[in-house]
Amino acid sequence: MKILFINGPNLNMLGKREKSTYGNSSWKEIEEELHKEAQKLNVEVLFFQSNYEGKIIERIHEAEKENVDFLIINAGAYTHTSIAIRDAVSSVQIPIIEVHMSNIFKRESFRHISFLSDIAQGIICGMGKLSYKLALHAALELKDGTPDM
Repeated sequence: MKILFINGPNLNMLGKREKSTYGNSSWKEIEEELHKEAQKLNVEVLFFQSNYEGKIIERIHEAEKENVDFLIINAGAYTHTSIAIRDAVSSVQIPIIEVHMSNIFKRESFRHISFLSDIAQGIICGMGKLSYKLALHAALELKDGTPDM
């Protein structure tokens, strides 16, 4: 199984910005933890981060050509603004899990709106860096369809 993690704008600043909201870990540290977890699970993981909407869209398109099985996406602020990223996700036949480190529903009201939630298999938010690890495990459970509820 191949899973692509996509991070949007400002997530390259993890560990430096708003530590009370996003924690102390850098994206590089989180990525290393996810690599270790993926090895245990016998899963291939790929990582991409961009502050540019068009590059994120292009990476989503490339993912289908690479036979990516699942997208785990934290589109950052683009979650709340980008119909173009939504359209890119809709244009590929790859299921997604939407991830946010912070609980977007405890933040400003504009963050309560997501252009991805209704096309995602699920949403994980508010668990800090653990949100990514939970999404990795969820993708494995979802790969063959709906998990046993």
